[in-house]
Amino acid sequence: MKLLGNIIWLILGGLVISLIWALIGIILCLTIIGIPLGSQAFKMAGLTLAPFGHSVVYGGQVGSTLANLLWLVLGGWWLALTYFTAGLLNLITIVGIPFGLQSFKMAKLALMPFGAVIL
Repeated sequence: MKLLGNIIWLILGGLVISLIWALIGIILCLTIIGIPLGSQAFKMAGLTLAPFGHSVVYGGQVGSTLANLLWLVLGGWWLALTYFTAGLLNLITIVGIPFGLQSFKMAKLALMPFGAVIL
């Protein structure tokens, strides 16, 4: 079921979103200051490729919390809101419920990527 969910996810836009995340990560990594943010964009790209069957474990220390606050101010709230809205739209239909739940997982990661580990 995970494989089928991931294939449908990719066809319905997951591949495009993942490529956009990867491009953002490359652009951010071109600057020395943007490397930590770029690595988080690559984390988002990887999870966007195959969200079914993966879980996110949140942890970290004070440094992760401070980095997440900076990420939140710089645009993480907008990204999380976008994923949250997509999740709500997916929940309208019964078929879209699994995709909505994955969108909510992505929204939480978009809000707090630092200190999160994808399993």
